[in-house]
Amino acid sequence: MTPLIGPHDVPYLPRGVRLQGDRVRGIRVLQAPERAMQLDQIGEAILGELDGSRSMAAIVAGLAARYQAPEEQIAGDVRDFLTGLIERRMVFVKDPT
Repeated sequence: MTPLIGPHDVPYLPRGVRLQGDRVRGIRVLQAPERAMQLDQIGEAILGELDGSRSMAAIVAGLAARYQAPEEQIAGDVRDFLTGLIERRMVFVKDPT
């Protein structure tokens, strides 16, 4: 089975999907039309890196450096998290070529 996102793909939040702060509960939420997902610190860190121009590999490298963790571990966690959001159509992927 081919993964939904590869190292050279560029993940991004599609139109209508955004990160939003919930001031009442003090949490971050990923909002999409008619649905929302509460984020933990890891999810917030990953989604905060999606700017529509950086590849998956660049995002992983940046997070690994920031948290001083092995890139292989970070790559697996980021891929799994984003795959779930891609399946829910809350994250899209574009090929950089």
